[in-house]
Amino acid sequence: MSILDSKIPEGPIDQKWTNHKNQMKLVAPNNRPKIDVIVVGTGLAGASAAASLGEMGYNVKSFCFQDSPRRAHSIAAQGGINAAKNYQNDGDSTYRLFYDTIKGGDYRSRESNVYRLAEVSANIIDQCVAQGVPFAREYGGLLDNRSFGGVQVRRTFYAAGQTGQQLLLGAYSALSRQIGLGRVKMYNRHEMMDIVKVDGNARGIIARNLVSGKLERHSAHAVVIASGGYGNVYFLSTNAMGSNVSAAWKIHKKGALFANPCYVQIHPTCIPVHGTNQSKLTLMSESLRNSGRIWVPKKKEDADAIRNGKLKPTQIAEEDRDYYLERRYPAFGHLVPRDVASRAAKERCDAGFGIEANDTNEGVYLDFASEIKSKGKQVAYAQGDHNPNEETTIRLGKKWVEEKYGNLFQMYQQITAENPYETPMKIYPAVHYTMGGVWVDYNLQSTIPGCFVAGEANFSDHGANRLGASALMQGLADGYFVLPYTIANYLSNEIRTGEISTDSKEFENAEMDVAESISSLMHVKGNRSVDHFHKRLGLIMWNKVGMSRSEAGLKSAIAEIKGLRDEFYNDVFIPGESNEMNAELEKALRVADLLELGQLMAVDALNRNESCGGHFREEYQDDEGETLRDDKKFKYVSAWEYKDREATNSALHKEDLKYEAIKIAERNYK
Repeated sequence: MSILDSKIPEGPIDQKWTNHKNQMKLVAPNNRPKIDVIVVGTGLAGASAAASLGEMGYNVKSFCFQDSPRRAHSIAAQGGINAAKNYQNDGDSTYRLFYDTIKGGDYRSRESNVYRLAEVSANIIDQCVAQGVPFAREYGGLLDNRSFGGVQVRRTFYAAGQTGQQLLLGAYSALSRQIGLGRVKMYNRHEMMDIVKVDGNARGIIARNLVSGKLERHSAHAVVIASGGYGNVYFLSTNAMGSNVSAAWKIHKKGALFANPCYVQIHPTCIPVHGTNQSKLTLMSESLRNSGRIWVPKKKEDADAIRNGKLKPTQIAEEDRDYYLERRYPAFGHLVPRDVASRAAKERCDAGFGIEANDTNEGVYLDFASEIKSKGKQVAYAQGDHNPNEETTIRLGKKWVEEKYGNLFQMYQQITAENPYETPMKIYPAVHYTMGGVWVDYNLQSTIPGCFVAGEANFSDHGANRLGASALMQGLADGYFVLPYTIANYLSNEIRTGEISTDSKEFENAEMDVAESISSLMHVKGNRSVDHFHKRLGLIMWNKVGMSRSEAGLKSAIAEIKGLRDEFYNDVFIPGESNEMNAELEKALRVADLLELGQLMAVDALNRNESCGGHFREEYQDDEGETLRDDKKFKYVSAWEYKDREATNSALHKEDLKYEAIKIAERNYK
């Protein structure tokens, strides 16, 4: 019998969540102060969960390794948040959002979870508006929307190019209120080192005070992991440098299965790599694909001349430009899903048409000239000028673009020293989001009873490819509208448990294990920095477990990562002491986990003999370079059980995916 029980409710898909809520057990308000809950992470999922649970009356302990919850990486999200409100009356609905998400994930999502996400999406916008989130509005006062990749409607709500920041500030304000009322106790600069299980149930964590270096024991009746994704396994990504997999990996090592680790999203609109000493990449919002047109020169000699500085993109005639997304995918054009757009850019650059003068000649143009002219004419017409001259058209068009995307254009110019109003942006795909994560059931509970996982840290909603603007939606849905119900159902049996003691042998043993692992790393005293190993891991992952994968490359990656991991434990050098603030020790502990995860990602990718979404195996593609899924053999969630440090020893468990409300079909954006 499989150890996986997804606990999907019975009944029609549009009634599952409502019926499930009606049947779940509750914790009465007078009993909630008797119960402690730990929330690890303060991004959108963690902050919204901690704020909601605190407001309900539970005693909440919230942990973040940053100096403030506002530093969580959710703040970096730019483009928007999806919701099926159909303000534009263009055919959107809960079902349409559900369908687009399933299709965008290449039919590798759990149907029931995705429908619930679409169902609660409208509530998220109302919640955020009530918190004062300054969403963009149309002239008449209604909230504005824009389109994102993989859809044919406008359902993305936004706040200029800083939607994540504004949403996080809303969640942070709710969290701060609960901190002020004493219902949430905030532990800044604390990092979770391990989870503590008592009689098989999650009962607390071991945390390290990153300022003093001291290990601390914290108990609770339930633990929520909301620590984000694992994109930093590639070293170069759009993630904050501190983002890591450690909290999720610690619970994986204690019995929580890790699902679909090979599903990684490559975002098509990032600023290209410009040097070997670069430490991270910068995302340019997908919202820019609403207005920008992506192209490369049709002639290789023009691409060569651009890379050599002998030709400017503005000197390339319109007929000599290849708008390859419009050419290949006329129905969606520049708004194809991220995985499709990313592979198309790679194909053009691999063929020799890249325009960036970096080591790999990888880069394409995102051009706003057409939009500036088009919108300039529209604005002039609205102002009564029905035949504007070119100067007026350009001036008004630039002003329109600035109002929509101004801060993004400023950011690009500050980084590249190029004016995107005058010359096209240079972009290229980069690692952005991870669809895999800890396996959870319909209640967001992992295979460790009492350990729940929310947001990007779990696997549940995006399948093999996430649609743009759905990450913020999932994080807030989990924290505001799912966990408060499902965790109460679990905690209803904890009313009589009483306070969990941290003096038990389980807490003592967990703290000793953490101290021993830290001590062993500190005593290596090798010759190489932590970043040395992280960069080498990143190169292996990008080249062999990145945008394109092959059987030979994956087998090579598995062996290379094993060798690199052995070298790490024999030659890493960590200066300073463990009983003090030590940033290198923090990184070393995280990279140790990434070295194990990276190998599991390669094992998972090697096991999945198909191409789907962000998982592209070179052996499984059609004549036009599109993905070839194998629904007969691989229509399942791969959930891995940890055995030891060597990922090839991990045990695979399968959750079969059943589609009742949607008919599986070819994913076609042409």
